[in-house]
Amino acid sequence: MNSTARKIFSTVVCLAALTGCAKAKSGQSAEVKKDPRLEKLDYIYASMSDRFKQQVSFSDDQDKLNFLTDLDKVLDAQEKFPKDDLSLYYLIDKKHNVGRYVPAKLVPLVQNEYYNISRNDLSLRPDVEAALVEMAKGARQDGITLLVSSTYRSYDYQEKLFEKWVRIDGLEEAERESARAGTSQHQLGQAIDFGSIEDSFIETAQGKWLNQNSERYGWSLSFPQGYEDVTGYRWECWHFRYIGIPACEFQKKWFGDVQQFMLEFIDAWQDKV
Repeated sequence: MNSTARKIFSTVVCLAALTGCAKAKSGQSAEVKKDPRLEKLDYIYASMSDRFKQQVSFSDDQDKLNFLTDLDKVLDAQEKFPKDDLSLYYLIDKKHNVGRYVPAKLVPLVQNEYYNISRNDLSLRPDVEAALVEMAKGARQDGITLLVSSTYRSYDYQEKLFEKWVRIDGLEEAERESARAGTSQHQLGQAIDFGSIEDSFIETAQGKWLNQNSERYGWSLSFPQGYEDVTGYRWECWHFRYIGIPACEFQKKWFGDVQQFMLEFIDAWQDKV
């Protein structure tokens, strides 16, 4: 091999080595940059129910990263919630009991120009009542006046209410339609029953408007049709809980618009620090 050939050969070898090093560094860099939360997401996802996994899935890591970006928006919104009370994402259901909790603040609902009330002993958390006013304004613009029929319920009130339905319908049926004391969303001061509180409500102008527009104002249907095995309760077309607009968007995009799935995930995510 002459000197010219040797020089060419040496140059090729060096370039190959440099390319290999560059690739190695690139691979190392990608590994370092991999979001560590992906492992946490995989761990939590694996712990969720089969029913959850039927509804929620990811196509690849990029899909998971998109999910985490949207999760960040929801958790950032939580930072603006009142600091002296439970999060609007607080998980309360048949398995998660809040005991004798009472919201830090409650404001009585009075007759006003935005929405109607069915009786004079209704109350909500102040932030939730403000959100109700915003939604009611939107409804009024569309010619709909919302009727608020049930709001905050104390532990004792819910206990008596559950016992009443047991006497009327029996324990098995009561479990499908009424929460035991300490497990009702109403005790959080975040939930409202609208209108007639019966299935026919969905056919009313008010029911149709809420079904189509409530999430735009941060209100989520708690017990959707076909998910009694998930929520523990039969379909309630009149029962909405305020969780905020970012959470409603997150719920609809990633959780099949099922509030229970989203709140279970957020609870698990925040529990695993």
